[in-house]
Amino acid sequence: MTEPLLALEAVGKRFGAVVALTGATLAVRPGTVHAVLGENGAGKTTLMRIAYGMLRPDAGQVRVAGVPRPLATPADAIAAGLGMVQQHFALVPAMTVAENISLGGRGPFRRRQAADQVRALGDATGLRLDPGAVTGDLPVGAQQRVEILKALARDARILILDEPTAVLAPAEAVELLSWLRAFVRATPASGAHAVVLVTHRLTEALEFADDITVLRHGAAAMTGAAGGVTADALARAMLGEGLSPPADGEAVPPSARRVGEVVIEARNLQVADDRGVTRLRDATFSVAGGEIVGVAGVEGAGQRELLRVVAGRMRPRAGALRAPHDVGFVPDDRHRDALLLDAPLTDNLALRGSGARRGRMRWRNLARDVSQLIASYDVRAEGPEVPARTLSGGNQQKFVLAREMAASPAALVAENPTRGLDIRATAAVHARLRAARDAGAAVLVYSSDLDEVLMLADRILVLHAGEMRETAPQREAAGRAMVGAAPSGAG
Repeated sequence: MTEPLLALEAVGKRFGAVVALTGATLAVRPGTVHAVLGENGAGKTTLMRIAYGMLRPDAGQVRVAGVPRPLATPADAIAAGLGMVQQHFALVPAMTVAENISLGGRGPFRRRQAADQVRALGDATGLRLDPGAVTGDLPVGAQQRVEILKALARDARILILDEPTAVLAPAEAVELLSWLRAFVRATPASGAHAVVLVTHRLTEALEFADDITVLRHGAAAMTGAAGGVTADALARAMLGEGLSPPADGEAVPPSARRVGEVVIEARNLQVADDRGVTRLRDATFSVAGGEIVGVAGVEGAGQRELLRVVAGRMRPRAGALRAPHDVGFVPDDRHRDALLLDAPLTDNLALRGSGARRGRMRWRNLARDVSQLIASYDVRAEGPEVPARTLSGGNQQKFVLAREMAASPAALVAENPTRGLDIRATAAVHARLRAARDAGAAVLVYSSDLDEVLMLADRILVLHAGEMRETAPQREAAGRAMVGAAPSGAG
């Protein structure tokens, strides 16, 4: 039997009273892509951080190529041939792409050589970036690419990727996953390669992985070859026998829905980014109460600026915009734009509407409200006073959604609202968005997953290079518009 290239054996980890892992195991064969699935809070990220030396286990051990490795720091893991791309980026925003990728290397920094390395990695992976671009100015998807290239620059034989496709457009995701398949098939003189792919997307795991492990309640609930399981079997392993995600159907059938008055209206809207570059040109559109308008576009097409100007986070350069004062906003990067990570959940709830609030803070009421949101939105947290940082990524996202949606705003803007969520939580978010629509809210939603946009939206706005056009809610029509192609059948 082939020795696993990476093995985690009977790993246990506890954070105070919270048991994150209990006897978790993972065996990654050389030359394979191994997908790791599980609900939010199942222990996936904790297990990967132990493998990469970011956390020390309370029990168990890590083996690399059969050799026990006490990986006390990420430097130990890198020396052992591991690289990790985290879901939340470990980048220095003020540095350039080339500087971030070179950070932590040895010897003097040589700008030209670093830039050449970025270009070479981009050519090899298809994840091309401007080496001189300031990382903090890049959209989330591009920052994700910096993290991927940063791991590859260290000659890792074992790549651990935590939700790497969460912010990529469908074509970009397929390109990356196809590259990962090529990466594990290559066997250079340094030895065999392997990939650990943490994902919530069942179809992604079944299509691109060789082996799959499902974690539930901190332990392996299923492991085996991807070719021998179905999506239904994976869902049952993730959720437990007899459990299923909430129904993701229509809360109100289309024939019974009534679209109300226009709530958001834009005429010839023009928006520039922080560097003064025009990202949105002459956009004219409206969103009425009682409808979900989906936004589609490849990364950097102008959707970030569109959503933020509607949410009141940016000012338009030209044109006219009418939107209500109470716009709920769920941003793409919850760590940067939505949460105070070291503050308790009560403080984070107080951020909602803080710019307009007057008078005394009623902390007891806020604590009560947080407790209600935790229960209503299935946020896995010990209580209202725990810091936001202690929640898993998926539960942080659920808390942000709860905060923005619980106030029943007249308009709701959501950017990748299910990023990092498991299938149960994703279905629940979809149901919440539809419920907000059916209650009369105007909902504007962007997702890097075109299928999610098509599933949710009553109408679709597609952005390409800053230009907007409305398309039929069909995959082919929206896909052609995303890449700037003329509608099918056009002369």
